[in-house]
Amino acid sequence: TLSLISNKWTFLILHELENAAKRPCVLKKSLDGISQKVLTENLRSMEEHGLICRNSYNEVPPKVEYSLTDLGYSLLPILDEMYDWGKQYISIMEH
Repeated sequence: TLSLISNKWTFLILHELENAAKRPCVLKKSLDGISQKVLTENLRSMEEHGLICRNSYNEVPPKVEYSLTDLGYSLLPILDEMYDWGKQYISIMEH
């Protein structure tokens, strides 16, 4: 599990795709600081691991969207728990 989600971008991409499929340009805009190269590498890796799927549309200009697979959706509760734990940790450490 850690090898799949240890990259900070993977976590953020999964979060961005939680509610809807998105085009790469929309993902890039919503992920502050990610380069096109890093985004592409992460999307390919996540697709290879079955977390997301790439949907190509036969249009001009070509259109590509990424969405979560069932496997990707199954990770969301784990990420939510990690987020909640992190908030608790910060609260404890501030006191």
